[in-house]
Amino acid sequence: MSAPAPAAPILELRGLTVRYGAVEALRGVNLRVGTGEIVAILGANGAGKTTALKAVSGLLRPAAGEILLEGKPVQSVPAHALVRRGLAHAPEGRRIFGTLTVRENLMLGAFTRRDEEGIREAAKVVHGLFPVLEKRRDQLAGTLSGGEQQMLAIGRALMANPRVLLLDEPSLGLAPLLVQAIFRTIREINARGITVVLVEQNARAALRLAHRGYVLEVGRIVREGAAAELAADPEVQKAYLGGHGPGGRR
Repeated sequence: MSAPAPAAPILELRGLTVRYGAVEALRGVNLRVGTGEIVAILGANGAGKTTALKAVSGLLRPAAGEILLEGKPVQSVPAHALVRRGLAHAPEGRRIFGTLTVRENLMLGAFTRRDEEGIREAAKVVHGLFPVLEKRRDQLAGTLSGGEQQMLAIGRALMANPRVLLLDEPSLGLAPLLVQAIFRTIREINARGITVVLVEQNARAALRLAHRGYVLEVGRIVREGAAAELAADPEVQKAYLGGHGPGGRR
């Protein structure tokens, strides 16, 4: 199953292979993300989803293949330089700095920027999306709740003023009401013109949010298509949606 992808993607993986020693975590992955899209990457634990995001953001070097950002190969570009090129990554597990304040964590997200007015504007945007971060700006980040820490991780990534935002498991470990709030905010971030690549175990919520999706199994893309098509696919429903159709088990 497939859906037409944009002719000029903002992000593209071509034959991407990533190895951990002798183990191939990704094998010949092809993936396209159009400007302004939300694209979900689904799959079981160990399928290679996080590896794909780490390769895109420069944290892992591919063994083969290309990563194109706005049409230019970037698979050899260092992570900090990719941030300057408009790509930001909110990693799995949040990775905030617990002994720093909320404000200090946010400012670290702007480490590649020198435009003070732009940094102030970015902080206003983040506080608008996550008002609790402004209220807790002088609080140590390690004392925040899990949901607040996830907001901080996303907010820190937004401080870089990205055109492409990589989100790895933003709903992990959160209560259902917080999950809904995080996903509403991701939609709002996308409405501001930011392209989003979303890795998410909550496949049902991810497919409600995304425009298109890819399914990874053992390092390979086995399905791709419009989000609604994937949600209706019996194999996807059985493997990832916990039931057989919209009324199935969650």
